[in-house]
Amino acid sequence: MTYERIVVLGGGTAGWMAATALATGLKGTTVELVESEDIGTVGVGEATFPSIRNYHQILGIPEADFLRATNGTYKLGIRFRDWRVKGEDYYHTFGDFGMLNGPESLWGQYRRHPRANLPTFGEQCLPTVMAMNDRFCAPGKDAANFNYAYHFDANLYARFLRDIALKRGVRRTEGKVVDVARRPDGGIASLKLDDDRVVKGDLFIDCSGFASLLLGRTLGEPFVDFSHWLPVDRAWAVPSAPVGDTLTPYTRATALDAGWAWRIPLQDRTGNGHVFSTRFIDKEKARDQLLQQLDGEALAEPRLLRFTTGHRAKFWSHNVVGIGLATGFLEPLESTSIYLVQVGVGRLMTLLQRGGPVALELVDTYNTGLTRQFERIRDFILMHYCLTARRDTPFWQAMAAAELPETLAYKLHAWRETGVLHQYDEEGFDGHSWLAIHAGMQNWPARSDPTLKLIPEEQSLDWVRERASQLATAVATVPTHREYLAKILGR
Repeated sequence: MTYERIVVLGGGTAGWMAATALATGLKGTTVELVESEDIGTVGVGEATFPSIRNYHQILGIPEADFLRATNGTYKLGIRFRDWRVKGEDYYHTFGDFGMLNGPESLWGQYRRHPRANLPTFGEQCLPTVMAMNDRFCAPGKDAANFNYAYHFDANLYARFLRDIALKRGVRRTEGKVVDVARRPDGGIASLKLDDDRVVKGDLFIDCSGFASLLLGRTLGEPFVDFSHWLPVDRAWAVPSAPVGDTLTPYTRATALDAGWAWRIPLQDRTGNGHVFSTRFIDKEKARDQLLQQLDGEALAEPRLLRFTTGHRAKFWSHNVVGIGLATGFLEPLESTSIYLVQVGVGRLMTLLQRGGPVALELVDTYNTGLTRQFERIRDFILMHYCLTARRDTPFWQAMAAAELPETLAYKLHAWRETGVLHQYDEEGFDGHSWLAIHAGMQNWPARSDPTLKLIPEEQSLDWVRERASQLATAVATVPTHREYLAKILGR
């Protein structure tokens, strides 16, 4: 059967991202979104991945309009504080370190001079130097290769997308689902609301958050648990008042006793949170540690979120496609929650735009691809923990001693033994991102590529010094993040 009527269950970021894409890309299809104002959304996903810019471009959303509507700011990457050892930090920005292999690999030549009193390796990357100086500009046609993302208020973002979706023909239905009718083949036939209305559909998009009302609760899709690798299971979240004139163009992640704290700067406030493991710290102590991290006055009482890291065994089952938290969750260390929503929506759109029913083998491919995306991102996040030199609390001792997934163990072995940044299919992060974490954690290969010596030593040293100097000079002329944002917003 064809999908003439698509029902999206749940609003929030995932629901309205899906509905807006469906309404934009599937002309002639009826799209109905069911949500209840009485059911709150998580709404803490305020940091994003650069792919969101592609989503906005496809949907024709102007950057300035989006930033204005969501109190948004720019994000060059993440500053990791106290992760390797206390008192030390490094950056993972969306930048380019040049060649990653061979004699012209920048990192390889940099490592030839361990006692040359060079700047940090991060200072060989343009967006990192901008982040370190609280400056920002978008890449120009002739600029070095780098990317950027955003920080924004997730609740305002959902409202912003809702307005766009409604203008493009999405029908919004207010109501709580009290019953789900099944089809003879096991799929979903309709949703019954609390006022006895019935919403029928050919395809259902489950964006009901952690409740996973259709994919998990109704269809009983099993959950693949990652908590033995990523044991954090709670997060406190609280906004605080901004302090001072500096507007940092990056997310800050500070390692604490049994987890880490985020800091996300918006135009009108700062988003803060503490992701932690209840196996290693009491929730009230974790709350106190978060409040101690705030730069300004707390603007509300901290809110506690509960979660388990992992994903549903299938993302598409029968005529139900899960998007967002309904499918699973990976802790927000690298801001991938909205990225995974976008990946799911994008792949779904590709299949639906072919026309007609989606063949079972393509559904299997969809499920395999999303499963691998979760696994690859899991490995990237876990790398931040397993490379630490911290052993000062039971949490960090346990993370350092934990058994790794074979996919990650092989990657780390390949890097340490050969200097190869091995990549699988369905990677969320490229070699430059992996290199940024390795460098920040001082995790360098045990052996050097002998072809590095094809470049004379003094020439090599001059190269890395000159690059750092040129980047520092270039960034000195870049406007501050606040100045650039004001210009874009016309203020």
